[in-house]
Amino acid sequence: MSRPVLQIISASTRAGRKGIAVARWFQRFAEQHGGFDVELVDLAEVGLPVFDEPNHPRLRQYVHQSTKDWSATVSRADAFVFVTPEYNHSFPASLKNALDHLSAEWADKPAGLVSYGGVSAGLRAATAIKPVLAALRMLPVVEAVSIPFFAQFLTEDDEFAPNTELEAGAKAMLDELARVTPALRSLRDAA
Repeated sequence: MSRPVLQIISASTRAGRKGIAVARWFQRFAEQHGGFDVELVDLAEVGLPVFDEPNHPRLRQYVHQSTKDWSATVSRADAFVFVTPEYNHSFPASLKNALDHLSAEWADKPAGLVSYGGVSAGLRAATAIKPVLAALRMLPVVEAVSIPFFAQFLTEDDEFAPNTELEAGAKAMLDELARVTPALRSLRDAA
């Protein structure tokens, strides 16, 4: 059997964003981990419009090509890691919109969270997204990467250079995702 596909979804879409550096670091780290085939999905590049489908996502009767393409992308994945900043004590609208576009494509797949921010390390964003993931029948794993004062880890070239604690958290999260992904895949196969 082939390795499961892990999609790392970078949530920040604004001009001048720094979170893409965090997502690229995690992509490289996940590739070195070796438990997954890794894809980076940048919501800024996906460019979804504000949800405008006439039918409820659970019906999978999409009329817009952007939604059909998004459905195909998410359907490919066996697991996710959401890389999210914290905006106003929550996660960005771009991520909520991306989640709301689909339904069944998310179901029975595990999700890890990499959050970043100032003193809060993006923990309020991580807390806010978990009920949304659960409502979409995803399994948020407990292990996470929470990055406080994330700008301190950016190099002059805007590369993300984590410390050993962040790398340890990333490894623990990837190990847990690798552990639960096959079990959830069997649930999807049975359905």
